[in-house]
Parts: sequence; structure tokens; C-alpha cells
Amino acid sequence: MKKYIWALLPLVMLGACKKDFENLNTNPKLFPTVPAPTLITQAERVLSNALTSANVNNNVFRLVEQQWQETTYNDESLYNFDTRNINRQMWGSLFRDVLNNLKLAKDIIPGDPTVVGDVVKKNDIAIADILQVYSFYYLVTTFGDVPYSQAFDSKNNFPKYDDAATIYKDLLKRLDADIAALSGTASLGGADIIYGGDITKWKKFANSFKLKMGMTIADYDAALAKTTAQSAFDAGVFTDNADNATLVYLAATPNTNPIWVDLVQSGRNDFVACATLVKQLNNSNGVLDPRASKYFTLYKATTNDPGIYLGADPGVKANYESFSHVGSVVTAATAPGLLLDYAEVSFYLAEAKAKNLITNGSTAAVYYTKGVQASFDYWKAGDATVFIAANPYSTNNLATQKWVANFNRGWDAWIETRRLDFPVLYKPATGAFSDFPVRFKYPVDEANVNPANYKAASAAIGGDVVTTRLFFDKNAMPK
Repeated sequence: MKKYIWALLPLVMLGACKKDFENLNTNPKLFPTVPAPTLITQAERVLSNALTSANVNNNVFRLVEQQWQETTYNDESLYNFDTRNINRQMWGSLFRDVLNNLKLAKDIIPGDPTVVGDVVKKNDIAIADILQVYSFYYLVTTFGDVPYSQAFDSKNNFPKYDDAATIYKDLLKRLDADIAALSGTASLGGADIIYGGDITKWKKFANSFKLKMGMTIADYDAALAKTTAQSAFDAGVFTDNADNATLVYLAATPNTNPIWVDLVQSGRNDFVACATLVKQLNNSNGVLDPRASKYFTLYKATTNDPGIYLGADPGVKANYESFSHVGSVVTAATAPGLLLDYAEVSFYLAEAKAKNLITNGSTAAVYYTKGVQASFDYWKAGDATVFIAANPYSTNNLATQKWVANFNRGWDAWIETRRLDFPVLYKPATGAFSDFPVRFKYPVDEANVNPANYKAASAAIGGDVVTTRLFFDKNAMPK
């Protein structure tokens, strides 16, 4: 019998080749598509890197916000963003490497054999969508109108740009749907490098980010801001630093803190402290801000000099050895990326109470106090009681302390500076390429590849220049 089987085998193989040749060339141990959780992991990593990076090709907001000042070059401090095509890097990073990966993940999850169970699939899709909402928030508050409804249509190489305010309102609806969709406890698990798949934390994050989105449009649509902020607060927002949305970087490359890569591994000495922030830290209504020692090093003129915190003037090319440097807490290989924190949420609640956008809870002064102390706690700067006594709650102090707390989060600081029109940042003394930038121009690729839609979008927002105020930014920056 064996002899007959072996004799028939070539015929069987021949028939198989004729009928299903492709199956013989498919490795059954390989997935036909990329597992969705890996796409979400990569999207989270790229998103955190985009917000955290100090590379002037990717993120220049610490310079715009006068937290840091440049040494070797000073183009970006003077608002020259065209030489390096910085806008193209930000646009491409968010659209291509974050939003597109998340879109692919959402498409794959329903049939992904690595994602088991309907509840898990539903939670994973909701988390991916929350991350998309988060990413689009930065695009519309940076550029204005952007491709949205047609952004990921593979059959359309020339997507239209949707109205930024319309996108924003749709993002809020999506966020509400995502919050409602989250249930149970099972989800991405370790593939989620922000919360480890903790559904309770994702709900708190989504509500806290919803509060942030509501407050961003407080001057544009007070009614929508009020309903958004109130519902987010009622549903439950961050209550301490344990809720913070952080990505913990590793000591080993390639998953280290991008600032460590940019400043330490590269051996470059491109940045020092900026005088605008240092002056605030040195004299916060007569007291030294203890966070100064976490943000920067002391400058010592001689070996025996006790040292001072000294910053370089904004826009003026600085000598690296003559000023304070970025502190080791920030440049450590394992220093985390921060997407949203308790201090920021507390400051939003203080503003919301002051503007009567939420009707319950504590007072504006209490939330302000919690915000300052949360920032002190995050930076391990001690008790903030004495500092708060010297810097009590006021509208200006709220804006200033939010700016100080947003150290190392330049993109968010820039959004808030434009929205609150405070603090008033110094215009570089000479050589500035423009007034203070209140948006970034569209990438030149958009003008070349999608010219008709680019021109329509540019006209719709009032011109593709850095001084065009976006929909949420109702007031001109003080000069």
C-alpha cells in the first residue's frame, strides 16, 4: 500500500499546483496582515516622540515658547521654519505614522486573529480612535483646515481640506462615542505602552482630554465649551499624577527618550535656557521657583561660584558655556514622554470655574492650587505652599503657571499662549522672520501635489501664513 501512495504523490502534487499554487507559497505561520496591536504600539511611540522631541527638524515649540534658546543655529528662534521644512515633518509624522497606522489598526481589528473577543475588539477600536482624535487635535490647532473626511481614501490622491471648526466638533462626537464604547477590563494589554490597556485609565484620559478640548474653544463657542467641560467633569477626569498619560522610555536604544537622543547621544550642545522662562523662575513675585533646579543647571562663572540660573535672550545665538543648560531630569534616557497630566487638567478646571463653564466642584483658587502642587509633585520640587502664597490665584497667574508647568511640553504651551494671550513673550530683538507665529504653514508638498485643495484651504482660513489666527484663537497676541 505504501508503494501506491508514494506513486500517487506526484500526481496529487501536480493537481495541487494546478488548482491552488498560491497556497503552496503561503507560510501558514505568518499573519496575512500586520497584527493590529503592533500598529497601535508604533502609533503611540511616534506620537509621543513627536510631542517630546527636541530635534529642530521635528519640534521647535520649546524655542517658540522661549523655554530654550539656540546656540549653533538660531533660525527657529527667529521664527524661520521653512529652511528645514519643519511643517512637513510634523504633518507627515502625524498623518502618515500615527493617524494612518491607527486607521489601519481599526480596519484590521475585526478580523485580526490576535485580538480575541468582541469586548476586546470594541475596546481596542475605541482606544485607537481616541488616539486619532488626540492627533487630529494637534493638526487643526496647528495648521487649521486639514484633510479629514477624505484623508485616508486610497482611491483619492487629492483629498479636500475640511473646515477646522467642523472637524473639531466631529472629533468631540467621536470622543463621546469612544468613551461610551469602552467597557470591561480586557483590551490591548502590553501592546498599549501608555496605560497598559487599563480601560478605567483610558476613560479618565478621554474625559480629561474632552475637558481640554472644551476649554480650547472657550472663546470660540462658549456654549459648546460649557456642555463639553461640564460633561467631562461629571464623568470623571484626572485626580492625581497617577492618572497622567505618559510613555515611559527605556534605557536601551532605540526606545529611549528622544531628548536624550537629540542632546546626549548626539553629543550636541545646541540649546541653553532661555532668559524669558529663567527670569520668571528666578523671580516669581519675589521667590525662586524650586522647579528651576529640575528644568536647568546652575551657571557658574568660576569653580567656586555658587551659581545662578542664567538664560540667553530669545532669538540671539548663545555661547553654550555662558548659560544654564537643560537639566539631567529632562535629558535622562528614561525620562517619560507626557501626553496629558493632572496639573494641566487642574488648571483647566480653575479656568472653567472662573468662567462658569462648570457649576459644581471646588473654586477656581482651589483648582489653581492643585495645579501648581501637581506640577511641583511631578518634578519632585517639594511643597508649593510658600510659592502659592506668593503667587495666589489670578487670571494672569493662572496663565503664567500653566506656561511654567508646560515646560518640556512646548507644543501644548504654544496652544495655550495663543488661546489665553498670556504670558506676553518677548519678540526677538532683531532678525525675526515674522510676528509671533500663531499657526504653521502647510507643507510645500501640499501646494505642489494637491494645489487646488491647498489653495482653497489657504483662502478659507485667511492665508497660508504664520500670522493667520485659527478659529479657536479669537484675539490677537499682545505685542
